[in-house]
Amino acid sequence: MRKIYAIGETVFDIIFKNGQPQAAKPGGAMLNSAVSLGRIGLPVFFISEYGKDSVGEMIDDFLSKNGISTEFVHHFEDGKTKLALAFLNERNDASYTFFESYPEKRLDIQLPEIQDDDIVLCGSIYAITGEIREKFKELVKRVEEKDAILIYDPNFRPGHSKDLDKLLPMMSENMRSASIIRGSDEDFRYIFGAGSPDEAWSSARGFCDCLVYTANAEGVYVRTKSFSGRFPVERITPISTIGAGDNFNAGMMAALYRNGIRKGQLASMGGEEWSKVISSGVSFATNVCLSYENYISEEFAAEIR
Repeated sequence: MRKIYAIGETVFDIIFKNGQPQAAKPGGAMLNSAVSLGRIGLPVFFISEYGKDSVGEMIDDFLSKNGISTEFVHHFEDGKTKLALAFLNERNDASYTFFESYPEKRLDIQLPEIQDDDIVLCGSIYAITGEIREKFKELVKRVEEKDAILIYDPNFRPGHSKDLDKLLPMMSENMRSASIIRGSDEDFRYIFGAGSPDEAWSSARGFCDCLVYTANAEGVYVRTKSFSGRFPVERITPISTIGAGDNFNAGMMAALYRNGIRKGQLASMGGEEWSKVISSGVSFATNVCLSYENYISEEFAAEIR
């Protein structure tokens, strides 16, 4: 059976607006994507690490209730589950403060055996973290050997720009292994200095044959060696944009899974096929922006299961 894997850090998000806490819930970019996919009944396996503490127990219970396997989670004892304080501004975009205490030995697990029709999601700072880099590269090697789909979302925050020279080689290596690079206009501006989807594609095409470029209300752009297109998005007044990109990824993956799309088809897909993939991503992201949740609502999930 085809499987979906998401590898990324786990945090516990506490969300503030106007100085007051609004919500508290498990988070982390890949976790957010995994939960949305689990809610629509897809076979999702989460690869991560968090503490064997009270917060970690809450996260374990939450993931289990949402149908996500934690078989490949490192439940460490020497440390604490990472906390993230998210502060929403007047546009409901978030800035973060993190508190973390990891053990010396990171991601101490046996990795899954990847099959050729599986889909693997990775990205954010976790995919370029030195302490887990070798383990991460081992997983990517398994994906490449089986010719499975690897989706890479750099999710590059401006706070890391000062370290770009050090981080770019690792991001470049990830891009070379990716089947799809999915990033925001801000990602490509911070990484490549790109000011448009075509400029981003000019930089990314040297690494990967497929780029999905999201530009908020301006729409979603797809660039491959055989297709160039723009897809509109619904104009909304967001309550929170936390998890928007993560859930766009989840929606794309849901469409890839449900339509039986495999790696070898991506570079030759046309507008009709890409429309199914992108519209699914947009609908997931739109739903998340209309609440303080980091994942699609259970009501929305029930409609599309």
